[in-house]
Amino acid sequence: MKIRNLDLSDNTINAEHQALGLPPVEDDITHPSDHPVMRIAMWSVVFMLAGVMIYLGSRLFNGEHSRTGFELIQDTLRSSDFWKAVAVGLLAQTVDGALGMAYGITSTTFLLASGASPAVASASVHIAEVFTTGVSGLSHAKLGNVNRSLFLRLLIPGLLGATVGAWLLSSIDGDLIKPFVAGYLFLMGLYIMSKVFKKIQTNRKPPKHVAKLGLLGGFVDAVGGGGWGPVVTTTLVGTGQDPRTTIGSVNFAEFFLTFAVAAVFAVLVDEGPWPIVAGLVVGGLFAAPFAAFLTKRLPTRTLLVLVGTVICLTSAYNLYRALA
Repeated sequence: MKIRNLDLSDNTINAEHQALGLPPVEDDITHPSDHPVMRIAMWSVVFMLAGVMIYLGSRLFNGEHSRTGFELIQDTLRSSDFWKAVAVGLLAQTVDGALGMAYGITSTTFLLASGASPAVASASVHIAEVFTTGVSGLSHAKLGNVNRSLFLRLLIPGLLGATVGAWLLSSIDGDLIKPFVAGYLFLMGLYIMSKVFKKIQTNRKPPKHVAKLGLLGGFVDAVGGGGWGPVVTTTLVGTGQDPRTTIGSVNFAEFFLTFAVAAVFAVLVDEGPWPIVAGLVVGGLFAAPFAAFLTKRLPTRTLLVLVGTVICLTSAYNLYRALA
């Protein structure tokens, strides 16, 4: 017999249960971030983010460079790649802030159009995303938006798929794989637009095939530079799972997946994409207010059509260039 740890406080969920004649919920449901597994995961995010910042700082100011760290910063600010990445980061974060997905797909699509190889484009996007997904994941966990079971079921398969995808992308000639990546992004653009015609219904049954979905989502995210959210989140929500806990769980798992992909690319990709990474981060920082304004002014259906159209057109252009 299971020993239950009930939450007897006066909360909204218990009020609904009382009206329906149901017993109070367990404390793990109302305070999911207090569970030992979730505390370990949250502190892991904090220490991993701190480690990344220390590593990048040491590479910048104590690495084996012919110039000082401040001179490297000045060179980056004069770089055209940096300012292109700022514009891409601004657009991508605006899309992601308005729709809750498609940051990686939008960024990778435009970076490929600017001439970056698939490996460099995906590496740049994932390294930049380490910071945004870390803060986002912590926020969701602290606010109780994470379903612990769903998070754990997605984590290991997602990490495995992402690692294999990053290794494959780094080991294959960029010109050879570019048409496949462009084709994938084109299909994802169509998939985003197709959401306009879908009506979501709530389903309280546990989701099926989560491990397979996580494996596929992690692989295409690494190979295509994005797709974890559109593949995993939209599939789970589209089958009727609770949107709040699904989005929170997928976002929290995304940090660990992004960290693993960034680490693989940092080891395997010879070309250092640091100006592009810096531009994506800076552009993303300034996009939040504009994304909120855009979300308020434009209907979600309009945003989906606009974003899907832009991604499809740009991907078609990339596909044409790759095959020409």
